[in-house]
Amino acid sequence: MATKNKAEIRRGVHSRIRKKVRGSADRPRLAVFRSLNHIYAQLIDDDSGKTLATASTTEKSLGAATGGNISAAQQVGKTIAERAIAAGVSNVVFDRGGYLYHGRVKALLDATREAGLNKNEAGEKPKKEDNGN
Repeated sequence: MATKNKAEIRRGVHSRIRKKVRGSADRPRLAVFRSLNHIYAQLIDDDSGKTLATASTTEKSLGAATGGNISAAQQVGKTIAERAIAAGVSNVVFDRGGYLYHGRVKALLDATREAGLNKNEAGEKPKKEDNGN
């Protein structure tokens, strides 16, 4: 059996995620892609096959000196949330793109929540109630 590199493993994980995650007109998919130097976010309506909004660290208007750090990911998250709200979108389905929910990906998604996307979704897991057993 041939060994797989990290990119091949991530593509397999991403394809399994995409089988379950689907964006619609009222709740589009927020897709995240990260490279070594940049991070990208897109709002995608899978039903019509259209991209509603994008943001990335390659944009000059964002003003990020580098795109490979957490602060740049937070800027992209805030920007994509503002553009989503301007497009009339308040709820999204997160597609982490096969990456672990950690580091830059987590920073981007947390920044979108802070900027107003998915207001009803809590960042923390709900605590189980103690039923006395």
